[in-house]
Amino acid sequence: MPQENRQIILKSRPQGAVNSDNFGARTTKISDLGDGEILVRTLYLSIDPTIRGWMERDTYLPAIEIGAVIRSAGAGVVVASKNPKINVGDTVFATVGWQEFATLTEKDRPSVIPAGIDLRDALSVFGVTGMTAYFGLSEIGRPEAGETVVVSGAAGATGSIVGQLAKAKGCHVVGIAGSEAKCRWLKDDLGFDAVIDYKKEDVGKRLTESCPKGINVFFDNVGGRILNEALARIALRGRVVLCGAISQYENMNDMYGPPNYVNLISRRGRMEGFIILDYLHRYMEGVAALGGLLAAGKLKHKTTVVEGLEHAPEALSRLFSGDHDGKLLVKVADA
Repeated sequence: MPQENRQIILKSRPQGAVNSDNFGARTTKISDLGDGEILVRTLYLSIDPTIRGWMERDTYLPAIEIGAVIRSAGAGVVVASKNPKINVGDTVFATVGWQEFATLTEKDRPSVIPAGIDLRDALSVFGVTGMTAYFGLSEIGRPEAGETVVVSGAAGATGSIVGQLAKAKGCHVVGIAGSEAKCRWLKDDLGFDAVIDYKKEDVGKRLTESCPKGINVFFDNVGGRILNEALARIALRGRVVLCGAISQYENMNDMYGPPNYVNLISRRGRMEGFIILDYLHRYMEGVAALGGLLAAGKLKHKTTVVEGLEHAPEALSRLFSGDHDGKLLVKVADA
């Protein structure tokens, strides 16, 4: 059984963009396992925007305490077990945190990853991002064939899945992304009907051109001014799915409030937020739906892997700069 554990901890709460001063490193001793506990060697960490929120304040989970390991989902292999339901050698998905080893109890709800599933897929298309896309679109967006679906952050891990799911339902899909390369991928490889490069184009003008009948479903990962432009063009009884607001997370004390929200009144629209934790009991439904599309070649995804636990802070920064393709992971150890 391993004796020591490298960890990255929260040293200070970020103000604006995260930086190296917000993180610390330490090595701790690994305690003997108690009844029901397992010890997991972390293999991959999932880098998600919500980590930034947890570092600063209470959200749908309490803020990470100063001096505590950075909270993060991930996948790893069980190296010791006193839980009769989980065996040594099993790979599991859980909130492992930014550390080499995680001691987990049943309260941490570790979930065994079925044999044959690539861990990168388990953390992307079959993980939080894929499930977020599936349930956010199907349960809140509820698109119908022929409707127009617009996705912000469309080249990201969640947005790219949302757009493909909407295409599979027969929708006219418009993606908003932040580079020519990402826009080309969305249009040429994923089959989006139109794309908008928000860094180079007038988003409002392009939305008007691309959505002549208005926006029936806006799946928002970005918030801020792009949300405002979508609200200005929302169709009658349109739906806005509030998944994330990554443009605002580094400025939480002075967030931009979209004035065009009043259009929801006259157009009888609906804007609703959600957390994927609400749908954990339906996880296998999502896996089956996405797995079927993946097997049929109707679902594509990208993964960017950063090597080394020590580079997790850098990876989190890259998430906000857009310097990655698809799902962003940190590889901590080999399987």
